[in-house]
Amino acid sequence: MLWGFLESLLGHTCPGCGGRLDTPLLCTACRRDLRAFAAGEMVYLGLYGRVGGLVRALKYGRRFGLAPILAEPLAEAVLAQGWRLSGVTAVPTLFPRLVLRGYNPPELLGRILAARLGLPYLRVLRRRRYTPSQPTRGRARRHLPQDLFVPALRVEGDWLLVDDVLTSGATFLRAREALLRAGAGRVYGAFLAVRDPGALGPYR
Repeated sequence: MLWGFLESLLGHTCPGCGGRLDTPLLCTACRRDLRAFAAGEMVYLGLYGRVGGLVRALKYGRRFGLAPILAEPLAEAVLAQGWRLSGVTAVPTLFPRLVLRGYNPPELLGRILAARLGLPYLRVLRRRRYTPSQPTRGRARRHLPQDLFVPALRVEGDWLLVDDVLTSGATFLRAREALLRAGAGRVYGAFLAVRDPGALGPYR
């Protein structure tokens, strides 16, 4: 296939296992092993140690085509939970970051998830402040300001909030609080990866 030839020419390997790509974007074995897990009011693809390569490829490698592949098992997990959702939104980024990268990975994933679930996607939240990247900070320091996110519009019903990585849970907590202030009755979470399994505890 032409796509496979181009990926080989560019030196691309499978972001899931680091091996040879026998299908575009993600090898057959990694595609077969993709599944999502549920923990209380959250669904996720796996711990960062296992799926971190997928996150990095989507977030920093600009391999946009991975988003539909990764969204599929998440959508199946959401449907299996039987949540009665009114819509999907994502943890927003600051405008300078959006301009620099050209896209917001959680929003890219969220829009595809919404389409798979037959739900509207809306930019419900706005990010007001800069904070250092969560993975670079000690857990004891992850106390984020309460006004980190603010509602950009009003919503009703239960909503799915999407982010790429759940680290300490601090960012998700602040976004969840803002989404509740926007009018959501209940907020569920969807992530590609979880860095600290302990962060799932408060939301079980």
